[in-house]
Amino acid sequence: MIVTLTPNPSIDRSITVPDLRPGEVNRATDSRIDPGGKGINVSRALAAQGSTTTAVFPSGGPEGHLMEELLTGASVPHAPVPVAGTLRMNVALLEPDGTTTKVNEPGPVLGPDDVEALLATTLATYAVPPAPGADPAARGWLVGCGSLPPGAPADLFAQLVRRGHEAGALVAVDTSGAPLHPAVAAGPDLIKPNLEELEELVGRRLPTLGDVRDAARSLVDGGVGTVVVSLGSDGALLVDATSLVHAAARVDAPLSTVGAGDCLLAGCLDALSRGLPAADVVSAGVRWGSAAVALPGSAVPTPDDLAHVQAVLTLDPDLTRSLS
Repeated sequence: MIVTLTPNPSIDRSITVPDLRPGEVNRATDSRIDPGGKGINVSRALAAQGSTTTAVFPSGGPEGHLMEELLTGASVPHAPVPVAGTLRMNVALLEPDGTTTKVNEPGPVLGPDDVEALLATTLATYAVPPAPGADPAARGWLVGCGSLPPGAPADLFAQLVRRGHEAGALVAVDTSGAPLHPAVAAGPDLIKPNLEELEELVGRRLPTLGDVRDAARSLVDGGVGTVVVSLGSDGALLVDATSLVHAAARVDAPLSTVGAGDCLLAGCLDALSRGLPAADVVSAGVRWGSAAVALPGSAVPTPDDLAHVQAVLTLDPDLTRSLS
């Protein structure tokens, strides 16, 4: 079981424009609405591939009802937590070359009772007995993802790490800014920063793959189990106590980068939940993320989409390589 917690989900409206011209009237050629938020996207990607998952999120207002309807329609198991505010609506403007411009709303205000209800629901969902035939020795994952809405404490994901470990779960975190530092200090089993987030976390620029390796290794030495760094067109690098693996995949016709990093994380978690080694973990992540880039909006890949993507693995990467 992989349970995702998304404290600040969204309804994602993706609008395709031929050539974005700021300050002018832009006529769309296509549009779509998807359930959004990093953890929501992770659960969507996992469900599309047949993995067992449940998405936990605050739900309020018309957008909250729409979120629940969209997840039900996509066959994504979910556990909404009622809140007084309304979910946010995010808009992504997509251009034919793959350029994406996003406008994100702040989200509902969460009080202490809302935060406790989210954490309690996440842990209770994880504690549901496994399905018949599941490996009783397998440990599930709790996954804290995305930004925090107004009112949520900066250590929300750190609380998830501590309480998840107390419950016997493995815990992954994918966030940025103020929530990332306390979450890392709590010792999660996996984090998935992108290059910019990793630079912010360690407080320095990381122009080469070797710099990224050194930064990730310092986090592993500090108590993080595995660091998977998403590097955009440069693929992804996985670092743990014993492994250093780089993988990349080519995308000939990119359509949208929205949610691609979330699909990368989902692929890694799916592989980890099946006990696969580090090379297969990062390979799966890159394949899932690259397949997402070739899809419109924040659509998640199906098994058929993955069948067309191959990842190139490197167990001894060129650490002097400059990153784009």
